[in-house]
Amino acid sequence: MPERPDRRPSPSAAKRTGWRRPSSPATPPPASPQTAASSPDPANHRSVIDSAVYRDGRRIASPTTLADTFRRLREEPDGMAWIGLHRPTEPELHSLAAEFNLHELAVEDALEAHQRPKLERYGDTLFVVLRAARYLDAQEEVEFGELHVFVGPDFLITVRHGGAPDLSTVRHRMEETPELLSLGPEAALYAILDAVVDGYAPVVEGVQNDIDEIETEVFRGDPAVSRRIYELSREMVEFQRATRPLVGMLHGLMAGFAKYGTDEELQRYLRDVADHVTHTSERVDGFRQALTEILTVNATLVSQQQNAEMRALAEAGFEQNEEIKKISSWAAILFAPTLVGTIYGMNFETMPELHWAAGYPFAILLMAVVCTSLYVIFKKRDWL
Repeated sequence: MPERPDRRPSPSAAKRTGWRRPSSPATPPPASPQTAASSPDPANHRSVIDSAVYRDGRRIASPTTLADTFRRLREEPDGMAWIGLHRPTEPELHSLAAEFNLHELAVEDALEAHQRPKLERYGDTLFVVLRAARYLDAQEEVEFGELHVFVGPDFLITVRHGGAPDLSTVRHRMEETPELLSLGPEAALYAILDAVVDGYAPVVEGVQNDIDEIETEVFRGDPAVSRRIYELSREMVEFQRATRPLVGMLHGLMAGFAKYGTDEELQRYLRDVADHVTHTSERVDGFRQALTEILTVNATLVSQQQNAEMRALAEAGFEQNEEIKKISSWAAILFAPTLVGTIYGMNFETMPELHWAAGYPFAILLMAVVCTSLYVIFKKRDWL
């Protein structure tokens, strides 16, 4: 294969622009066959979601295969290729590695996925790993996606694992601002970083609403709230892993942009993204702390409720025991005259007391003495 010429525009050729980040994504133009979908149908999976060659920030070709993209890029010394892939196969990534001289370690990471966010430089190629996130309202949970980006002098390759982010919107936005896209692959990398970070904002708002609901459920005594706190805490750990490394990554990227003379306006945009990442990371740290405190409060409330229930059971048991004491005491008192009456009620002919004139008063007196004695004994023991 002939050696590919260096198509990287010189720093002096970069044009300054008055472009500003829009408050909302621009309305995309009618989709071409290559950009019709950002998430392929699993039943008809296509790894290459969109592939295009740009010159001066404008699309000049939309190849349908990687081979066509390579050929067309060789024909455009001042062109730039932007290739978007979703779960590519190993042969596809190896063909990209051979064409653009991608490092084998970066290719291996892109194939295996499940990487931490990081920024690495291999020669004149940057390898960036990002963790995108989106909030699912129906399930009230956070879904994470993984994005790998290769940035070279005249190419940008995105390898997406998962549903987020929607890079078709990013591409449309950049194509509508060719003065920015003409700055080269670094500008496309900025747009991707900006889209990933902007995607964190709805997640932050959704999590904040969840925490507010959880606080209400905790003080309402909902028994299922502990599980919800635990699940949200796990999501915040994952969210923290996605956002915290970005702070250092963006500062390193800004230092590299300054070192290689990247357009100053683009550097300012990147600093704005870094500010947003810092704010998001601080919010996520606050969420983790809040969930820890809520879990502690919930455990305290549950413990207090259990103690109250145990105390109520103990009081109920004590009251039942007192009632049993009273019943047993009166049963013993009433048993005494019953016993005496039963003895003298036996029909034996030889019973001296039956013919004794004082027998009846003696029996009554005996019953009274026994009952009174038992009553005094039980009263002293607080059974009555």
